[in-house]
Amino acid sequence: VAKQGLIVADLIERGIVNAIVSTGALMAHGLVEATGRSHFRYNPDVPDTELYEQGYNRVYDTLEPEQNLDDVERVMAEVLGNWDHSEVMCSYKLNHAIGGFLARRSKEQRGILKSAYEKGVPVFVPAFTDSELGLDIALHNRMREGSGRHKIRFDPFEDLEHFASTLLRQKRLGIFTIGGGVPRNWSQQFGPFIELRHRRLGENLPLKRYHYGVRICPEPVYCGLSGSPYSEAISWGKFVPPAEGGRFGEVFVDATVGLPLIVAAVLERLGKIKSVNGKAKKEKAGARK
Repeated sequence: VAKQGLIVADLIERGIVNAIVSTGALMAHGLVEATGRSHFRYNPDVPDTELYEQGYNRVYDTLEPEQNLDDVERVMAEVLGNWDHSEVMCSYKLNHAIGGFLARRSKEQRGILKSAYEKGVPVFVPAFTDSELGLDIALHNRMREGSGRHKIRFDPFEDLEHFASTLLRQKRLGIFTIGGGVPRNWSQQFGPFIELRHRRLGENLPLKRYHYGVRICPEPVYCGLSGSPYSEAISWGKFVPPAEGGRFGEVFVDATVGLPLIVAAVLERLGKIKSVNGKAKKEKAGARK
C-alpha cells in the first residue's frame, strides 16, 4: 500500500473507522509486510523482461519479489487448511481469520488486517478474485478437490449484507475515499441498496446515505470512476445533497502525498480536542469539590 499501510492501521487502532473496503491487491501486499517481508525500489534501467526472469513483480516504482508471494501462500495455506467447509466464506470473514493468524504469530509486526482483527473492524474486498489472495483460494480449492475434500464455498453477497448491516447501525455516515475503482463504488452503493430494499421489497428501513465524504484522487472527471465527483453520486441516491446537510471535500493530489498530511492533521486535531475535553472534565470535577 505504497508503504502507507501503517497509516491505515493508525486510523483503525484509534477507533476512527468502522469498516474498510479495499482492493485485494492492497491486502495481499500489506500481508507481505505484516509477515516481516519487504518491497524494494525499482531501478528503471532494468527491463521488465529481466525483472520477470529474476523473480520480481513491478508495481509502478516498487518491486514485489515473487518469493514474498510464495511465503504469503504458506500463511494462506494454514488459514485455509483450517477452514471448515460448512462455513461459507466471504472476504470479511477470511480477512478476519488472516488477522487472527497475524495476531497470534506475528506479534512484533503491525498491519491493516492485524489491527482490524484486534479492533473488530471488518475489511471487505468486493473484487476478491482479482488478487493474489483470490488465486490462493482457487489453487487451494483445486487441491482440496484433488484430495477428495470438500471445496470452500465463497459468497460475496455475505459481504454486501454485512457491510449494509454495519452501516445501518450508525447514526450518520461518512466515507473517506482514497483513489477509486471497484471498492469505491461498492461502498457507495449502500444507499441505493437500502432504498431498493425499502421500495421494491417493502422492508421498513431508514433511507440512509453518506452525509460526509473526503476524497483524495489526482484523476480528472473524465478518467473513469476514480475521477467522478461526489456530486454525481447524489443523483444515484448515494450521498445527502449539500442543501440537506451533506458536506464533501475533494483533494486533487496523489494519495501518497495527501493521505499522510490529512491523517496527521486529523489525529493532531483529535488529540487537541481530547486534551481540552479532559482538562474541562478535571476543572468541572474540581469545581464540584
